[in-house]
Amino acid sequence: MTEVAGWIWQHNLRSLLELLSPYVGYDFDGTDWDTVGPAVAETDDERADRWYSYPLVGDTLEVEVRLARSVGGEEVSVAVHGIATAELELRADTLLAVFAHG
Repeated sequence: MTEVAGWIWQHNLRSLLELLSPYVGYDFDGTDWDTVGPAVAETDDERADRWYSYPLVGDTLEVEVRLARSVGGEEVSVAVHGIATAELELRADTLLAVFAHG
């Protein structure tokens, strides 16, 4: 198992989760966002005890997405833990890179 980590712009968070989810066989929807969105608002990337974790559990794969916003900024730190395949690692890394730029 491996982890991919980085940061993205906060306005891209929902899109990241919606696009990452199918790669583990999970359907991230509005109900998920209603849970994640408000929870991230209470996080702080400078305090380990203030990160939020959300599991994406599919039929055969599962990852834990850890999230924390930059207090006073527009960035969100993201760590995708439990990556079991090279393909999923590449896709998660690519999504983080894309959403850090726009």
